[in-house]
Amino acid sequence: MADTTDTTDTPAADAGEKQPKSVRVVLLALMIAMMLAMLDNMIIGTAMPTIVGELGGLEHLSWVVTAYTLATAASTPLWGKLGDMYGRKGTFLSSIVLFLIGSALSGMAQNMSELIGFRAVQGLGAGGLMVGVMAIIGDLIPPRERGKYQGMMAGVMALAMIGGPLVGGTITDNWGWRWAFYINLPLGVIALVAVSAVLHLPKKRSKARIDYLGAGLLTVGITAIVLVTTWGGTEYAWSSARIMELIGIGVAALVGFVFWQTRAAEPVLPLHIFRSLNFTLMSVIGFITGFVMFGATLFLPLYQQAVQGASATNSGLLLLPMLGAMLVTSMVAGRVTTNTGKYKVFPIVGSALMIVGLYLLSTMDTGTSRLTSGVFMAVVGLGMGCLMQITMLVAQNSVEMKDMGVASSSTTLFRTLGSSFGVAIMGALFNHRVQDVMTERGGSLGSKLTEQSAQLDAKSLEKLPVLVREAYQHAVSAGTHSAFLLGAVVAVVAFVAAVFVKEVPLKGAGPKEDGKPDAPAAQPSVVEAV
Repeated sequence: MADTTDTTDTPAADAGEKQPKSVRVVLLALMIAMMLAMLDNMIIGTAMPTIVGELGGLEHLSWVVTAYTLATAASTPLWGKLGDMYGRKGTFLSSIVLFLIGSALSGMAQNMSELIGFRAVQGLGAGGLMVGVMAIIGDLIPPRERGKYQGMMAGVMALAMIGGPLVGGTITDNWGWRWAFYINLPLGVIALVAVSAVLHLPKKRSKARIDYLGAGLLTVGITAIVLVTTWGGTEYAWSSARIMELIGIGVAALVGFVFWQTRAAEPVLPLHIFRSLNFTLMSVIGFITGFVMFGATLFLPLYQQAVQGASATNSGLLLLPMLGAMLVTSMVAGRVTTNTGKYKVFPIVGSALMIVGLYLLSTMDTGTSRLTSGVFMAVVGLGMGCLMQITMLVAQNSVEMKDMGVASSSTTLFRTLGSSFGVAIMGALFNHRVQDVMTERGGSLGSKLTEQSAQLDAKSLEKLPVLVREAYQHAVSAGTHSAFLLGAVVAVVAFVAAVFVKEVPLKGAGPKEDGKPDAPAAQPSVVEAV
């Protein structure tokens, strides 16, 4: 096993006077880094038509996003393990630098192939950004206090989702698409300087070797899964030989990975963390939260643009009821958890609200008003707000300090995989339903219009005959009905998992009501860490 030693003694207690300001500076830097990773795909999505117009390569368009997503998902567990082995600060700074290098290179790309390759570099760095933020919070803040800070992180997510498309459109229109990548550089430098100067964590030395075989098998398995969910039903039929090959490769790699992790000296993903029931349940809930959230953010703007006639330019603002509710609830949940130490109620209430909200969204039709759909979205947002950061908090509280990085990376990975599955499965169901309804209502013309893609932009809709446009609106309503109904059914699994969560006292919570202190937390306090 690894010989890991802590080379930092506990600082004097009189540092306590200065720690609040230092912690706030570190948290600000962490939020900037997290926003870099969250904003990127949102901004690039808006800039993609302009990028394709200049670089060409329309047939490779999907790979600009897929390369980034694949690299992020595949590198996430490795970044978490490296942080556990060699120290969180150095690993996190390395991920920021790698992300900035990928951003600069992407901005200088001269053709689509270069852009795809540089986006993969950017994605490798992004995998470390998300994990690093959560793991460093886990190092700095005792679990009892962590809820309110992770609520702030949920706010950053919501802000990125709302502002991303608007920022992307503004940058592309006024400065050019290359600045959609260059804008990361000054923000990244600020985060680098702040983290380097203010963050002080215990240093680690590890004589263990990196589990290259485990990392390779996990990378192959994750890559195959993401490609199946990305290509299935779009590039290739679900029953095609290519999809079957990817499924076979993915299953074989993941089975081999699990087998090897039981024998590796320093496994990438120690299987013992799954012995904790709470950690396993949080992984399931996180997967489903990702499944629902990214599916909702894909189909809600499409519904409001196609059926309710909203402007595509303001697509981020259309999600404000859901994201605003998610932000408020996440912060309230964090505060309540900090003040009371109780958290089990939030996964239960959150998953129940998510089920109700998704069912309500599935009832929308061509006559649903924006006010009504906004209320339905707010219900879903309230549910997701109860789940977003509580899943990470409980997962981190369920493992030892030495596994904080892999716990954070695993939770992030399951949420990422959930989003991939959600977009793919809900998207396939949506497209299939739209195609059927267009054939029924629009005849051969309707079928021809959507045979390549079930999603038409606003300009294409305006050019359609009235009858065909109305048929498409009914088709989108039917498609969103099926997608959100599926989401509601899947969310039931999260509710069942939440019921079995055990309310283990949060580390750092102090004396309990019976007068016996909690087991000491194997982590530095805020005073010790900063």
